[in-house]
Amino acid sequence: MIHVFVGPTLPRSEPQLAASDVRVWPPARHGDLFHPAIRSGDTVVLIDGVYHQAPALRHKEILAAMGQGIRVIGAASIGALRAAELAPYGMLGVGHIYTAYVRRDIDGDDEVAVGQAPDGAFGSLTWPLVNLRHVLDLAVSTGVLDDDRAGRLLSALRAVYYPQRTWAAVRAVCRSRGESTFADWLADRREQDRHFGDLKRADALAAVTLALAGTNATTSGAAAPPPEWETAYFRRWSNAAVRERIDGLVLSTEDRLVYQQVFDPAFPARWAAYLEHLSQHTADGGPGLPLSARLARAGGGGLPADRVFHLRPDLRDEQTVALLLAGETAEDRHAVARYADALAWARRSRPGFCTAAVRDEVARDLLLGVWRCDEGEFDAEASARGLTRAASAVEAAKRFVPGFWEETKRMETARGGR
Repeated sequence: MIHVFVGPTLPRSEPQLAASDVRVWPPARHGDLFHPAIRSGDTVVLIDGVYHQAPALRHKEILAAMGQGIRVIGAASIGALRAAELAPYGMLGVGHIYTAYVRRDIDGDDEVAVGQAPDGAFGSLTWPLVNLRHVLDLAVSTGVLDDDRAGRLLSALRAVYYPQRTWAAVRAVCRSRGESTFADWLADRREQDRHFGDLKRADALAAVTLALAGTNATTSGAAAPPPEWETAYFRRWSNAAVRERIDGLVLSTEDRLVYQQVFDPAFPARWAAYLEHLSQHTADGGPGLPLSARLARAGGGGLPADRVFHLRPDLRDEQTVALLLAGETAEDRHAVARYADALAWARRSRPGFCTAAVRDEVARDLLLGVWRCDEGEFDAEASARGLTRAASAVEAAKRFVPGFWEETKRMETARGGR
């Protein structure tokens, strides 16, 4: 399957995007490459992405995809920029814009940035600087401009903030600089060919063509992503992105795990079994050890394993999820869905609300009540459940506070009405 992330650069009506093995996605944003539909052996063509109105696609997400056997091609817009940055690790760049970034002819993000329509159509409202560079070069080659005039005009156009660089703004800048002849020439060319000078479009079509051809000869010899980049921060991003459809519900796997950690009285035993499994089945294929032996080597000093080995599970791994959610019930999953809905409602109805706004003492009281422990046992109980310590448990539980207290109030009201 070929996954094309595109928006302003190419319309969805483009014939090449209608191929049976092509799936078209909106402009890429942080977390999109973790989608379960994108699998080993697939190809991702990264063309457009968001970065102003939402978190941008991060480099390590691309490295993670390539590390899982997904071929990633970049061109035209953020795809060209990311490909120039990640070419040493195996990302394939295509087109003139990618080459310009590699050669350092251009280096700014604003070279490819455009204002996008806010209605979900992802249409381009402005001109990217790379296209303006290209039409200025064409004007020089045809004698409409000379090099000096083109250079001055480019400087003036670059000074216009990218979301304001509309066709009307381009014409206004040209006329204010005494270059009405060039503006009229460009308008005439655009009237004859609405794609005139659209370098981003040409590069994007080249990338899709390459993906459809299925050849990977140009990637031979590319370096594999080194394992060291997979940090705790990356694991946090990737875990937050994992979703699964189950029982007719689309649920965050991380929410499902935290629900078990918070509400399942048997979870400490499950976490201990998970640590034992990891000790005897190492991720790097090295020799396994019983957890007790590994704990002795680590000099645990009589501490339980959960107080020595603090791990953030990889929720992209199916076996990990199966082990940690072995005690989950259908009722649990429906509770997770209700709590997620309550959190979403709180965000919609209270501008600026986020989980960080939930007071620590409220989440702490929830945990102490559910775990039936006192303050002196709080850290140990959190650690036994894989939440490391009390403070981390409090932060994790905040996502459930709006739903939990709403259900608690309803139950109290129902009891009072009897």
